[in-house]
Amino acid sequence: MCPNNMPNILIVDDEAGIRDSLAGILADEGYAASTVDSGEACLELLRKSAFDVVLLDIWLPGVDGLETLQKIRELDFPPEAIMISGHGTIETAVRATKLGAYDFLEKPLSIEKTLIVVKNAIESKKLRRENTDLKKQLQPKVMIVGESIPMKALRQQIGLMAPTNGRVLIYGESGSGKELVAHAIHAQSLRKDETFVEVNCAAIPEDLIESELFGHYKGSFAGAAANKEGKFQRANGGTLFLDEVGDMSLKTQAKVLRTLEEQRFTPVGSDETITVDVRVIASTNKDLDEEISRGNFREDLFYRLNVIPFFVPPLRERKEDIPLFTRHFLKELATTYGRRPREISDDAIEVLMRYSWPGNVRELRNVIERIVIMNPTTTRFDTKHLPPLVYRDGSRRAPGNEFSTLHQARDAYERDYILKTLDQNHGNVSRTAEVLGLERSHLYRKMKTLGIAAKE
Repeated sequence: MCPNNMPNILIVDDEAGIRDSLAGILADEGYAASTVDSGEACLELLRKSAFDVVLLDIWLPGVDGLETLQKIRELDFPPEAIMISGHGTIETAVRATKLGAYDFLEKPLSIEKTLIVVKNAIESKKLRRENTDLKKQLQPKVMIVGESIPMKALRQQIGLMAPTNGRVLIYGESGSGKELVAHAIHAQSLRKDETFVEVNCAAIPEDLIESELFGHYKGSFAGAAANKEGKFQRANGGTLFLDEVGDMSLKTQAKVLRTLEEQRFTPVGSDETITVDVRVIASTNKDLDEEISRGNFREDLFYRLNVIPFFVPPLRERKEDIPLFTRHFLKELATTYGRRPREISDDAIEVLMRYSWPGNVRELRNVIERIVIMNPTTTRFDTKHLPPLVYRDGSRRAPGNEFSTLHQARDAYERDYILKTLDQNHGNVSRTAEVLGLERSHLYRKMKTLGIAAKE
């Protein structure tokens, strides 16, 4: 883009009249237009400057337009290419499309059609760039941190089975990283460019989960004011992650089982059957064999989901990963809060490694986030900055001077208590507010004051 954010267009044609005419028209529409007369000059300029769109004549002396297009597509950040030809054939248009051309225009050019195609190509380039940026932002989410033997084995297992379409059931305690494993499987699968849809089965009320999964039609029940697309339909072609599937009601389990068997379902309040192609990944923190024996989970659904079992070990069984997680979270949170990266002393790491971490990796992240928030000017954290909870195992008494004021100590306790209650209720703010005896709006305000994100 140009410094003034005007879209930058490059016109490549060996006819001076066409170059000048197009440049004038585009300039009148608010675009910055540059012109060259050959494929070689086009490629040379693209290596030096960034363009949003190239209007490229097919018939050029020397390197022709199709060969130039092929080389353009090999660039790191290629512009959208609109091909121009006075002798266009269907075969030429098809070949240009296969090489990555955005569109194909025939001479004599229609000014109206040319401007429409250029506008759409600019929007396509913008969306492509935004999609790339979004993928970069999401990349840390699929990073499996840890060099312990269990984590190395887990990464190897993901690499082996992710490219298949086999259903996966992930076992692990709450906060151990089951969601991260599900994202990593999707990111390495054949469906990685399709949608990843997540459903927290524990956080959705029983009377709404069927509608959430399969959608509903307007008027099918009280409160159904409009048609709603279900998660299975949204995940069509991609991956559906059923988080904490052990909390799903038996009625919903029966419908999920039929959907897995037939790859089709009926929305609530409808007779229409919708066919889908979805890879299902499920997770649970429960012993499903025990749940089956109690009659809480269908054995036939268990065998449908448990094609490829994964076990995510608790943090207490891979304590050698704690230093890596700690420094990873410090770096991540520094970026989140717009601060410089912080360091942590070896003594503080030693204390963290002695704690049993009943809340697993999620609890460790919460602790590091709290330290970062409560000590905004500290560049190196030590044992005095650690919260009292990490000394609960009796390995060492908490330092007496951890907090400089009673207000700090009270805020720290309240934050720990709210985070623990949120974790017990799977992040459901309404349910947490009910347990704490607070109005939902009051809890939201308190969470905001204490620096707790609702997603926690």
